[in-house]
Amino acid sequence: MRFIDTHCHLDFDELKESLPQHLTEAQAQGIGQWVVPGVTLEQCHTLPVFAQQHPGVHIAFGLHPYFMAQHSATDMSDLAALAHQHRAQLVAIGECGIDAIVEEIDAQQHLFIEHIALANALGLPLIVHHRKSHHLLANAFKQCPPQYGGVIHAFSGSLQDAQSYLKLGFKLGVGGTISYPRAAKTRTTLAQVPLDALVLETDAPSMPLAGYQGQPNVPKRMVEVFAHLCDIRKEPAQQLAHALYSSSAALFRI
Repeated sequence: MRFIDTHCHLDFDELKESLPQHLTEAQAQGIGQWVVPGVTLEQCHTLPVFAQQHPGVHIAFGLHPYFMAQHSATDMSDLAALAHQHRAQLVAIGECGIDAIVEEIDAQQHLFIEHIALANALGLPLIVHHRKSHHLLANAFKQCPPQYGGVIHAFSGSLQDAQSYLKLGFKLGVGGTISYPRAAKTRTTLAQVPLDALVLETDAPSMPLAGYQGQPNVPKRMVEVFAHLCDIRKEPAQQLAHALYSSSAALFRI
């Protein structure tokens, strides 16, 4: 079986020191491609070279809402210029979105809308971060409808939440969250949506699976996320793996 990790921060410090080992271990499990999102303008500048150095790595540019305090007033215009310059290498715009735990909600909303507009202008999907913000994302999508869909990263929520995203052309990112007992509502939702609505992700080095709390998440654990998804879906594992790969490859055109 082959897998694409649609959200993995391979360039983060927690993975960088042992990156060749992490990639080798992941490849042994059938994981051969990764989407590495942008989080700050400074980091986005490094991603094109990072992708050239690591076969199978695909990149996205974005300003993560978690780093609002680090983003300057000109970062979004600079990011847009950088994205146009490197359009041929990009598979998405993101990581972007709205995080209700972070301050400056109005500023986050405005910044997210600018990301949607940039994705529309470049003909790219979005990688969307959410935390207690489904309603805020919905408001942004009404103001600037996304034209190329994307992924709702680390999806958690109700079937109604999921269906609203699917109508807009989004896939639901399935990660380590589903390994926790507290995620019963999300597991129930992911069991009910169409198979082609799902993509896999690790969010490594973040979002560790149950049993690995306190440790950096690593790329090879994608197969454990897949195993948890197999537990809640009715399709045979081979069919599920093929559909996940096809959906990811089609969305990001890889």
